[in-house]
Amino acid sequence: MINYTHVMNGRTHGAAPAPHTDDVPDSGDALTIGGAAVGAVAGDDMATPDDEPQLTDFCLVPTGTASEDGPDPVDELIEGWRRERPDIDLGALSCFARMKWLTKNLATTGEQVLRRHGLNPGEFDVLAALRRSGPLCTLIPSQLSALLMMSRAGITNRLDRLEASGLVERTLDPADRRSFRIRLTDKGRAVIDAAITEHAQIINRFSAVLTAEQRASLDDMLRTLLRAFP
Repeated sequence: MINYTHVMNGRTHGAAPAPHTDDVPDSGDALTIGGAAVGAVAGDDMATPDDEPQLTDFCLVPTGTASEDGPDPVDELIEGWRRERPDIDLGALSCFARMKWLTKNLATTGEQVLRRHGLNPGEFDVLAALRRSGPLCTLIPSQLSALLMMSRAGITNRLDRLEASGLVERTLDPADRRSFRIRLTDKGRAVIDAAITEHAQIINRFSAVLTAEQRASLDDMLRTLLRAFP
């Protein structure tokens, strides 16, 4: 799971996303997963001051499943805003509130999957990037930095932990003796494959309530919405 939170932050502000300099667990990689965080958890971005208005305050939703019939917490949220602010057009708010609710549940699921496989989201990102890079599962640090939009220092911190756990290995790059290559070990490949497989199974069971046509339509609509960001 790659963490796309910082990508969208950069697009929203009309600037290229800056590389991360720390190694705080990513928000969403977990599934986000699949290099994908389906994922996710605690964010990489710095926390905003408590007195700064937060968008989440406008659209706070719970975790857990919705009731099978009758109004759900999003309906109650919309009704409250319609009562208090009838001047605001709330036509699309319910859709976005439910997307947020869904994302929170997926993030929780992703965290649980990663914990079962002994990973945190940042470590998952590195393993996933290596695993999907091709048959050799090998990259150089600059490639990892670009893929994960992190500083070399942040990547190094993650690599140190993964190497100590026997999940990756570093060897000198024969094409440039000043650099080195990062490769998944057999153990690392087994761990990332197991984590991806488990998460995909969970997502497939969850999405089975939709038909193939509904899933394709939802995918198209979400792609269109993401393109609407400045």
